[in-house]
Amino acid sequence: MSRTALVTGAAGFIGFHLARRLLADGWRVVGLDALTDYYDPALKRRRLARLEETAGYAHVTDRIEAPGVLADLMAEHAPEAVLHLAAQAGVRYSLEAPRSYLESNIAGTFELLEAARAHPPAHLLIASTSSVYGANTAMPYAETDRADHQMSFYAASKKATEAMAHSYAHLFGLPVTLFRFFTVYGPWGRPDMALFKFVAAMLEGRPIEVYNRGEMMRDFTYVDDLVEAVARLIPAVPGAQPVCETDSLSPVAPWRVVNIGNAQPVRLGDFIAAVEAALGRPAERTLLPMQPGDVPATWADVTLLDALTGPRRATPLAEGVQAFVDWYLSEYRAGDAGPR
Repeated sequence: MSRTALVTGAAGFIGFHLARRLLADGWRVVGLDALTDYYDPALKRRRLARLEETAGYAHVTDRIEAPGVLADLMAEHAPEAVLHLAAQAGVRYSLEAPRSYLESNIAGTFELLEAARAHPPAHLLIASTSSVYGANTAMPYAETDRADHQMSFYAASKKATEAMAHSYAHLFGLPVTLFRFFTVYGPWGRPDMALFKFVAAMLEGRPIEVYNRGEMMRDFTYVDDLVEAVARLIPAVPGAQPVCETDSLSPVAPWRVVNIGNAQPVRLGDFIAAVEAALGRPAERTLLPMQPGDVPATWADVTLLDALTGPRRATPLAEGVQAFVDWYLSEYRAGDAGPR
């Protein structure tokens, strides 16, 4: 019989790609997503339609923070792996609507942990973010670095979920791995992400907004590379012994955090140049100051990831940007915000 995985946020950007990968690997996937209106729900519905075309996928539309929803799903389906991608995303939006981060990221993760306590999976895997490194300036970021000075409520909510998960791992023996994602991009990305906004603006003849006057560096990570890493981490259940000197394995719980990045920071100007090359047109830039809560650079140390999963996929930036542009042109009319 097929193994069962529960994927929260299955109609979201990363959750969609992960659910598709698990289905391709022969898993039975139960997806949970509330299809909220943080961005155009039509994009989420188009992702979901792709998933529902695939045998072995079952979907539930509900909120993770609704009491009992996750517990009922885990009692009914007894998933071997639970992959928690559902969250309120976005650094800038957390300045406008912090309560949604409290409800989705903290209360939602609490409901997940309570469900896992009652119906333990073989491995609980939870999405975190590179934003938890906050004000750290020493790079590349290693999982064993202190991460105590978050710069946004989004980052603070994710750091809180790491601590909450550790307490449950310690108290109830739940094996937990948390991923710190670094600037994920690729087809089916969210409209609030830089690449989507750049491509939409350039095709419509509008200037792109460039924060910190372009003096930014990001460890851009192609979504297929990230999903490959997550899939390989499912059997890497935290055990009793560290796998390398920088292993973040807890001394008192089956718990660790793992960076998933490309380990190659890219200047924002070079990223924009890749977009210009893919579209075959120049970008007009509006230079803006740094946004509150943002950081000037990110860079992942992936020593631990490599030790756990072996050699990583590393899609070249130009190839990944071109894949997004090709997808965008197939889904949206140039100069029109609506889908084909």
